[in-house]
Amino acid sequence: MKKAPLIASAPAKIILTGEHSVVYGQPAIVTAVNRFAYAEILPGGSHDITLSLADLKQKASSTLRALRMMRERLLESYRLCLKGQLSIREVLQKPSELFQFALITLIDTFQMEIQKGFHINLHSEIPIGCGMGSSAATIVSVIRVLSDFLGLELKAEWLHKLSMEAEKLQHGYSSGVDSYVSLNGGCVRFQQGKATPIPLPTSALYIVNSGKPKTSTGECVMHVADHFKESLIWEEFGAIAQKIEQALTQEKLSDLKDLIRYNHRLLVSLGIVPEKVKAFIKDVEAENGAAKICGAGAISGDSSGVCLVLTDEPPIALCERYGYGFTVAQGESLGARLVR
Repeated sequence: MKKAPLIASAPAKIILTGEHSVVYGQPAIVTAVNRFAYAEILPGGSHDITLSLADLKQKASSTLRALRMMRERLLESYRLCLKGQLSIREVLQKPSELFQFALITLIDTFQMEIQKGFHINLHSEIPIGCGMGSSAATIVSVIRVLSDFLGLELKAEWLHKLSMEAEKLQHGYSSGVDSYVSLNGGCVRFQQGKATPIPLPTSALYIVNSGKPKTSTGECVMHVADHFKESLIWEEFGAIAQKIEQALTQEKLSDLKDLIRYNHRLLVSLGIVPEKVKAFIKDVEAENGAAKICGAGAISGDSSGVCLVLTDEPPIALCERYGYGFTVAQGESLGARLVR
């Protein structure tokens, strides 16, 4: 084991296109952005393993035996979810279980002997449940800091596999793109588990937060699967992704705006863009801009998480009118790493 404390960080992501279509084999264009989740590990005073989630003001302590029992319960609940006997929201009983599952999976996968307990503090700059990959970035930061603490020199593909095992408990179906980008950084074309690097967006990205969706990512993913799994709409998403990749490579902002507008209309047809968010995007377009949701969306309520907005000037007045917060982000070239 390495000397603690250690701190790992992992970046958020923004999906430029492919939010749902990537699950059905189509390409997604995804960039890491400079908002981070952090995991700090310290030696514990007992044999318990403790997680503190500062942003949620939650703390959970468990023995290794209790963590293994929890993992079996979660896996059984996940199996029932896939059979349609539980909703995806019923798999996890509390947020800490997601990260506890990740760490016990790592420990047991590599048959690590844990002689003493430890304490992991989690903190994130990434809005929770709003489409920027907060859970994936936090899972990745936990796995990265714990693997370094235990002296494991894991290849990126192993880190990705471990993070995917945890992420499926929250999202039901997962393409793996959130974890991949958080692990590796940069901007990529992601399709069927394979990533091809493309240039990072060079302009500032206006990230508008419409608020946490009433429905979870997992519920939206399952809704889309129920209604559009065999639809030809995914081919339209695929064509848009190819053109957005070309626009980024050639730095053609005007083309990118047109493509983002069309992408928005496809997302509306899936039934995952709330009426208030549609009205906001319509107003963005009226000012010669373009916008789209960047996460799974929502199937009820007024909020859908974050939107990517492309405008010549920051959309300050429009956000104030709708009561939305916004921030300016930049593409992030680096993925998960130790920062101390």
